[in-house]
Amino acid sequence: MELLNQLKQQLQGLDDQQLFRKRRTVNSPCGPRVLVEGRELLAFCSNDYLGLANHRKIKLALQEGAAIYGVGSGASHLISGHIRAHAMLEERLAQFVGDHLEAPRAISFCTGYMANLAVITGLTAGDKQAEIFSEELNHASLIDGARLSRAKTHVYPHADLAALEALLKASKAATKVVVTDSVFSMDGNLAPLPQILALCEQHGAWLVVDDAHGFGALGAQGHGVLEHFNLRSPYLVYMGTLGKAAGVGGAFVAAHETVIETLIQKARPYIFTTATPPALAHALLTSLDLLEGDEGITRRANLQALVAQLDDGLRLERWQRLPSKTAIQPILIGDNAETMRAGAALYEQGLWVGAIRPPTVAPGTARLRVTLSAGHTRQEVATLITALNALALERT
Repeated sequence: MELLNQLKQQLQGLDDQQLFRKRRTVNSPCGPRVLVEGRELLAFCSNDYLGLANHRKIKLALQEGAAIYGVGSGASHLISGHIRAHAMLEERLAQFVGDHLEAPRAISFCTGYMANLAVITGLTAGDKQAEIFSEELNHASLIDGARLSRAKTHVYPHADLAALEALLKASKAATKVVVTDSVFSMDGNLAPLPQILALCEQHGAWLVVDDAHGFGALGAQGHGVLEHFNLRSPYLVYMGTLGKAAGVGGAFVAAHETVIETLIQKARPYIFTTATPPALAHALLTSLDLLEGDEGITRRANLQALVAQLDDGLRLERWQRLPSKTAIQPILIGDNAETMRAGAALYEQGLWVGAIRPPTVAPGTARLRVTLSAGHTRQEVATLITALNALALERT
């Protein structure tokens, strides 16, 4: 069949360029050590930054939530799927990040991808002349949200405040939306949010912040990048995910109550999606308590100590460790094939590290994406350091 042959040729093309992706099946809970295809591996590739994905208290809360609310929600939020657990979670999330917003309210989503599609399309839905200003290294969900909105979109170079300012000055749009990751998922560095927010306030633009990799992991109480930078503004629209540092799943958007009501009324990815299982929302209440309490403080301190250990220990001869103080520690290699070989060599040693290639990153910037967790030990990180330093000495 010719149509199938076309697809096969496309897949072969990916394989020829070292861009073919394969799934591995994990047979154990998410954690520093996982069982994969009969082998125990030391994993440095998940986004479970605080090691909460298999936390006993959260598992018990999930069981309790299922006992109270059952499994499925049965419908979208606007039909009959908005269960009390969802309402309680949204109230708690609004409180969690509320110090940084005016008249705060929160809305929950199935995934961060859906949240980003919703917030960008929802904010621009009422103005056909709206303009979006998108960071060059933004996550795919933010890029797709801008495409779905059909609004005119300007892409500004990574962290280039002068370029963003020039674009905002030149814009005549009544609705301007600046969109950026907080922690860039493949680089690990932080956006210059205080300066970006100042530009948004000066030029009357919304600032949509995707804090997928900062929520729970940054800030004294885990309140994320807004707490880290001590930001507060009515112009802020904040998105956080709940399946990374929070250890469960889903996402939320928090902003002024009028913004949230606008999303409820206009955001199609919210309106036409079945609500998440209420047991997950119930479990997240326990997760948020852990993030904000003494245990969360201790786990974030442990994570930062491991980041410092990696920073001190790596001696990469041919590769470049990109500057990052977050749990995301990229090692730039460049060549796709060499990156795949490095990932495979680590895997053979029992170390699972993500090998990232285009289109996730730009051509010529393939890398190993090391992610650290508070669940790792110093000895486990030392094992990774030794392996990486040895690999970087080898000549291909």
